[in-house]
Amino acid sequence: MKDILLITPPFTQLNTPYPATAYLKGFLNTKNIPSFQMDLGIEVILKLFSSKGLEHVFSINDVQLATLNCQRIFSLREEYIKTIDAVIAFLQGKNPSLARQICSGNFLPEASRFDQLDDMEWAFGTMGMQDKAKHFATLYLEDLSDFIVECVDENFGFSRYAERLGRSANSFDELYLHLNQQPTYIDQITLQILKERLNEVQPKLICFSVPFPGNLYSAFRCAQFIKKHFPQIKIAMGGGFPNTELRDLKDKRVFEFFDFITLDDGELPIQLLIENEQLTTDKEYKRTFLLENDELVYKNNATQPDYKHSQVGTPDYSDLPLTNYISVIEMANPMHSLWSDGRWNKLTMAHGCYWGKCTFCDISLDYIKLYEPIAAKILVDRMEELIAQTGENGFHFVDEAAPPALMREVALEIIRRKLVVSWWTNIRFEKSFTADLCLLLKTSGCIAVSGGLEVASDRLLELIKKGVTVEQVAQVTRNFTESGIMVHAYLMYGYPTQTIQETIDSLEMIRQLFELGVLQSGFWHQFAMTAHSPVGMFPEEFGVIPELNEISFANNDINFKDKTGINHDKFSYGLKKSLFNYMHGIGFDFELSEWFDFKIPRTTIAPDYIISCLEKATDFSLKPSAKVVWIGGKPIESIFTKSKKGTTWEMMQLTFHEKTQSFDITLEKDKGEWLLKSLELISVSNDKLLTIAQLKESFETEWDDFELFWFSKSIDKLRQFGLLVL
Repeated sequence: MKDILLITPPFTQLNTPYPATAYLKGFLNTKNIPSFQMDLGIEVILKLFSSKGLEHVFSINDVQLATLNCQRIFSLREEYIKTIDAVIAFLQGKNPSLARQICSGNFLPEASRFDQLDDMEWAFGTMGMQDKAKHFATLYLEDLSDFIVECVDENFGFSRYAERLGRSANSFDELYLHLNQQPTYIDQITLQILKERLNEVQPKLICFSVPFPGNLYSAFRCAQFIKKHFPQIKIAMGGGFPNTELRDLKDKRVFEFFDFITLDDGELPIQLLIENEQLTTDKEYKRTFLLENDELVYKNNATQPDYKHSQVGTPDYSDLPLTNYISVIEMANPMHSLWSDGRWNKLTMAHGCYWGKCTFCDISLDYIKLYEPIAAKILVDRMEELIAQTGENGFHFVDEAAPPALMREVALEIIRRKLVVSWWTNIRFEKSFTADLCLLLKTSGCIAVSGGLEVASDRLLELIKKGVTVEQVAQVTRNFTESGIMVHAYLMYGYPTQTIQETIDSLEMIRQLFELGVLQSGFWHQFAMTAHSPVGMFPEEFGVIPELNEISFANNDINFKDKTGINHDKFSYGLKKSLFNYMHGIGFDFELSEWFDFKIPRTTIAPDYIISCLEKATDFSLKPSAKVVWIGGKPIESIFTKSKKGTTWEMMQLTFHEKTQSFDITLEKDKGEWLLKSLELISVSNDKLLTIAQLKESFETEWDDFELFWFSKSIDKLRQFGLLVL
């Protein structure tokens, strides 16, 4: 028996657990409160996509085979039932030898998703066999998904369920109506698994973490089932969806399903709900909706402050079936494969966003507004704990924007501890990401970053308050790329007041960034106005006219009219098609007009604009407070004499063996000895690093002009191989 059951309802990712329940369980561990967690989504997927599950799907009596595609899949049902268990095992990493059979053809039944294979062969042509087989297996699952959507349950999706019922649902009416209809086939699987787990765990309190609109319906359906069959159990809901959408909740009917809805950080609200079970009076709540005397009330009467980021403990992934998650490869976007392929331990470097100014972002909400970083040593401690707990060395830091200074300290700590990890995160493309910092991050195991370029227009970047320029983005993406870190850019179109000319000019900037190879991945999003962003709160300042609806349930996405009158929707296909081609290294010589089926203006951006940004002169000034670190190895030294015009002096040759090559530098013996001592002092293994000012002072006790020495050919060679200024 456990006091608490933490549930992520269907569906989120297939390849890795959504981290919210692991965060909460880790916190509850620090309070010695026993809990159990489950990812109901992956359990439903594995039950549905099994030989027994498909037998049931294909035997449902009222299946209507309305399309040729469904008729084909139904006709091949025995082949699907025969192969499904082997394919799932392969995608779980348990049956790698199946890749050859999948790739050889005539093993997997193929329906309409395989029609795109001509394009995909081109897009995935350089993939290894395992990845290509994963892609074929993904298409196979998507064919089955199409059959389920068309013939069994129109609301099904691999990473969402009945999403439209939760998206922009200002009223609870439609969702309430669906909840009063008979459970769907997917519901039946979900509720059967839930029932078995409730009997096993026997919790007093169930906490549903609902991150997205595509989890909302299932959370309500599960809560409805619990209220009917386990009425003694209290039920709470928290997570990303209520945090952003349910802040203006007024509909009492919601509490036919839930006892509590909590907002923002969940640790203290849940702790108080548990403690309140022992009290009859003087109950305290933190940011919690509930019913009192049949009236909906919002209570925030707790005097205790929220826990600091350093106090919430290490996420705990126990109870979750970590070896059963399935890796899929849906598309050729290299960053997308990071999201859907492989298992990642999720951690957060800092609570909130250190920038917190972007006008399209929900910066008024605590999860962004309240910025609090964690000490690098604590963070790397947590990484080591998670490696021991899960057996996985991959980390996804899920920050809004990871702080560069903290990334530097984390990288240094990883290198000092000799950890072998792979990690990636979200950033702002700011000038702090120098070539040296990027090389340090790469050495520590950073494999990719994603960041918001948004609209590649300096006017709009200023309006967005992004705090970067296109020139700066070009230089930073170059620094990451040259260090070997993949760069993904979030791109936006349709921002308020954006003109057609600016959309086309933005596309030209993107074309040049990809052509020069400083961007490897990207994705276009159309601007969406949210209630908690500056644009949503002050629409008149941004030239938009919001559609005002009465709010009794969810409130986040707001429909609006842009005063420019431009129909930004029509650019969607051309922008995405051009980007797909640019990511595969083709189409750079096409006129921009060829991507669109309507007339567009010519770009006003010079064809060498990004090149000119990258060719800006290097700044040779030295910041005295900058830290100096050597991440290379110890050299082999040899002494020899050199003579010229009758004068002889001793020289030192230092030979450095790096991972992929070796190189020599030659110095006068005394300067070589000074350099050897200095490299020991600034070695990455030392906790305390020297500054440029300290190195300069040490050098100039014996010789003049440190700058002349620092910018010499010998030091320049060291700078290329790991002598970093941070």
